[in-house]
Amino acid sequence: MSEPRSTFSRRGFLAATAAVVAAESIGPAARADDTAEPAPPRLPKFGVSTYSFWQFRDQRVEIEDCIDAAARMGFDGVEILQKQMREEGNAYVQGLKRRAFDAGLELCGFSTHQGFVSPDPAVRAENVAITCRSIELAAAFGIPTMRVNTGRWGTSKSFDDLMANRGIEPRLPGHTDDEGFGWVIAALQECLPTAERCGVVLGLENHWGLGRTAEGVMRVVDAIDSPWLRVTLDTGNFLDDMYPQMERLAPKACLVQAKTYLGGGKWYTLDIDYPRVAGILRRHAYRGWVSLEFEGKDDPATAVPRSLDLLRTAFS
Repeated sequence: MSEPRSTFSRRGFLAATAAVVAAESIGPAARADDTAEPAPPRLPKFGVSTYSFWQFRDQRVEIEDCIDAAARMGFDGVEILQKQMREEGNAYVQGLKRRAFDAGLELCGFSTHQGFVSPDPAVRAENVAITCRSIELAAAFGIPTMRVNTGRWGTSKSFDDLMANRGIEPRLPGHTDDEGFGWVIAALQECLPTAERCGVVLGLENHWGLGRTAEGVMRVVDAIDSPWLRVTLDTGNFLDDMYPQMERLAPKACLVQAKTYLGGGKWYTLDIDYPRVAGILRRHAYRGWVSLEFEGKDDPATAVPRSLDLLRTAFS
């Protein structure tokens, strides 16, 4: 049967495609225009943590309302704080997932709490179980990465006291940091099979306790050396030498939480140079999400979109 006539036949299409592939394979050095400017770096996608609208204040803020607000404000995605969830049943989870989809938003991160710094094996085992359950929830949401913590000694009377001491607290009597790091490493290793099975990358955050410094975070990440454990880089949790510490974590970052403090922070206020932060991430070819964590005293209804504008400008 003869080939039907058309303005661009299948045979012609294949020939043209082959010509394009051949031209591309020559490489830029052999092209006539080898002075073209390189393509600009890709801008990150910007998410917002549901924490930004709540901050553990007395009045509860539902995640449904956070999703709706994020869509109105022009975010690309939402990071869910697990402690803010009303429940954990599958119908609720899938309802939030559908609501985000209807709003044109991705669910970009799942922020959880656990603590492995305890001499009691039963406490560590309980936190491993909690973490594995959280990983399964993240997978049910379709979320690709989940924030995890080392935990802390718990010797401070309150979080206010911990912050007053710049995140530093005494060890439990009779124990050492080396012991604590051993507990954390072993516990996270127990969680990794669940992370791999569910396809969820764990991001160890610089979040007080043994993860207060970049050195502490990387001690754990390097010891485990798994593609399923990386770093959640929080720009607001380094109270000393913040930029060198961000530089240390940037190569392993799978999510960046960007804090702002419009109206002043509850415990402290940091003046973070976000163009400089953007430069650090660009140097290390970071291509993941930047998730806003608003921690100021201004009204989130106005401060959250202002913070988004700040981040977009800094990263442009």
